[in-house]
Amino acid sequence: MAPSSAPRSSTAALGDCIDHWKLTFGTSAFVSANVLRRKLVQLAAHGIITYPGGTLLEVALVEGTCRPFMQRAHELGFGAVEISDGTIPLPPHRRRKVIACALDFGLTPITEVGKKDPAQQLTAAELAEQALQDLDWGAAWVIIEARESGKGIGIYDDQGAVRTEAVAAICERLGARADRLIWEAPLKNQQAYLIQHFGPNVNLGNIPPSEVLALEALRVGLRFETFAQVAAELQRSGRWDPAAVEALY
Repeated sequence: MAPSSAPRSSTAALGDCIDHWKLTFGTSAFVSANVLRRKLVQLAAHGIITYPGGTLLEVALVEGTCRPFMQRAHELGFGAVEISDGTIPLPPHRRRKVIACALDFGLTPITEVGKKDPAQQLTAAELAEQALQDLDWGAAWVIIEARESGKGIGIYDDQGAVRTEAVAAICERLGARADRLIWEAPLKNQQAYLIQHFGPNVNLGNIPPSEVLALEALRVGLRFETFAQVAAELQRSGRWDPAAVEALY
């Protein structure tokens, strides 16, 4: 999933590697409606789900304009909306109604769990419970918040390292529904860990367009962080001998 805009040629080149395209926080408000519509049509033609960032919806909630927001998103051509409470408080009954409101307007609800303020972080158990509740209420996917820094937020410590116990606790609670999670992973070490832990098709978010191909290479084992593990396992299992000479063909 890529969080910001890119020129037409880049979208065409990267389309097969992207499932979701999020115009982060309030950036879609600064793009003219005609340009935005053309962009959304282009992305939809590649089968990419589009949505504005959750902060823009949080502003609409504060202003009391949730339904007009959903109608406008639909009219512009967005296929989904992100529903979050990263900055504002949003009681469960309101969160449920916002998800239902998105569905009423034919938009795919994609929720986000977690707070943007490092001082207000939820526990892994709280993140998991909110994710499960959102899925029960109709969310198609749930994003685990990490912001652009990937440090001190969600499943990452202050240095950006993965808190493996948090990942394990979330996945244990969600069970088979863990495949509906999108892990924000802006840093390469985070991407590498999640790929190694969940496999190459793990849902990763907060990836800038300029880094999409690099991530794809990481997924398929064409970068050190993942290829080293593959090569070591092949050697350990006897399926590859570094000293063996290749047969002539």
